[in-house]
Order: sequence, then C-alpha cells, then structure tokens
Amino acid sequence: MLGDRTINRMGFGSMRITADPDPRVAVRVLRRAVELGVDHFDTAAFYCSPGGIVDVGPGPVRHATALIREALRPYPNRVFVATKVGPRRLPDGGWAAADTPELLREAVEENLRRLGVDTLDLVNLRLTGPVGGGSFAERFGALAGMRQEGLIRHLGLSNVSVAHLDEAVGIAPVVCVQNAYAVDVRRDDDLLRICGERGIAFVPFFAIAGPGRETGPSRAVGGAGLRRVAARYGVNEHQVRLAWTLHRGPHVLAIPGTGDLGHLEQNVAAGSLRLTDEDLADIDHPSV
Repeated sequence: MLGDRTINRMGFGSMRITADPDPRVAVRVLRRAVELGVDHFDTAAFYCSPGGIVDVGPGPVRHATALIREALRPYPNRVFVATKVGPRRLPDGGWAAADTPELLREAVEENLRRLGVDTLDLVNLRLTGPVGGGSFAERFGALAGMRQEGLIRHLGLSNVSVAHLDEAVGIAPVVCVQNAYAVDVRRDDDLLRICGERGIAFVPFFAIAGPGRETGPSRAVGGAGLRRVAARYGVNEHQVRLAWTLHRGPHVLAIPGTGDLGHLEQNVAAGSLRLTDEDLADIDHPSV
C-alpha cells in the first residue's frame, strides 16, 4: 500500500533519465516501464541535466518531471507519481533549501506544472543540510496545508529520523518514508521496522548503489555473499540487491533508476526473485 493505493513493489526512480541528450531515450524507457507493470514513479522537479545529478555537459535542460509528462500523459489510472520537495536548484547550478512555506509552495506548483496535473499523488518532504529559515514542523505543516487545499493527495518524508516521523504524524498522516538503505547501508533498520509496525511504506533510495550513491556500487561492495547468491540464480548482483531490499518486509518498495532499457528489464525481473533464508544469511553474514 502507498497511501490509498495498492501498487507493484518494484517501482522506477527517475533521477537518471535526464542523462541522455536525446529525450526520446527517456520516453522509451518510461513507456516500457509501464508495459512491464511498473505503476510507481518517483521523481522531483530538481532532477534535471545538465548540471543536475548526472552532468552531461552543455545543452538544453531536461527535467525528469517533464519527461514523465511527455511519456505518460494522459496518465493511466493505475500510474502513481511520487515527487519530493526540499532541495532547490539555483540559477548557477548550486543548491539551496526550500525551507519556507513560500518556497515550498513554489516547488509544489513547479511539480504540478511540469507533470501537467492538478493534484500531486504524493509529495515527500526531503531534509537536506541545516534547517535554515523554517523549522521542520513549519515546513511539513505548509505541505499539510496544501494537502487540505487539494494540491496534494498524500504526504511522505525523505532523509529523516524516527524523531522527524513522530513529529510529522502529529501534524498530518505520513504514508511513506524514503531514506538511503541497502545491503551495506543499514543505519535505518529501526526506522524500517517502525514503518512496518505503523503501516507506513518504506521506500529505500540507493538500494543498488549503497554507499557509492550517485557513482554506483563498486565490485567490492556487498562482499562474497552477494556474488555467491547471484551465481546461484544466474543473475547479477544488482538484481540480488533489489530482491534483498524487497525481502526486508511487505511494506518495503523499490525505486531503482536507469536510463537503459536492458537495465530496466533486469530491475523489474528482480522483483520475482525469491531468496531463501540461506541466501539472506549468506548476504547478511558472508563468511568471506
């Protein structure tokens, strides 16, 4: 469950689709994702290139939200698009925080405009750096107000602690938490468990990359256990990482991102990989 919707647990993260200079590549990947059964798309208005997450050099700015609109609008009824606000891009390519109600409204309105919708399915408040001009409660409260206006259907949190979650649920319902989490990034085991107990979806980002984050995982990351399990099933280590993620609980969703059709199909296929207790123990406690 994600809010009031039942969705497929293998979703799609759009951070990387702006990397190719040809927007038709992203459109093909997004449409193929829908064909493969993906109905949960994660995005943000600040996902853009050049100068975005993936630096592809000079050229027109490509926004992930606009690419999603081009590929999927009119959106099929089953498609659920989650976005996030908090960080904002500056004209010089730098970053700042949308840390006031006014800036958050601007971010929400930008997402509405670029996605071409009247109401956003889900908006996650992503925390980055110092609080700056507004408290956490003030920022989340501003989004809760926009939810009451009908601009947002559901609210979530990103890059947060249990204390943030406890504070937020006193203001408005929280349907999901997005934090960095992977085989080798396990600091939020307690938060994952608490979300499950409260019926809140836990949506890890960097499930494949782990501590490598934007640069991706190295061969050494994950150890021998991942490699043995991958060989056991004739799949790659990225697929095992995704399968491991989904095995963390029925409330855990995955949002791997890619701009490549082949990788997309591998990611979706990982959703049907069933790991045994022996496999999970091998991954969590490799002997070498």
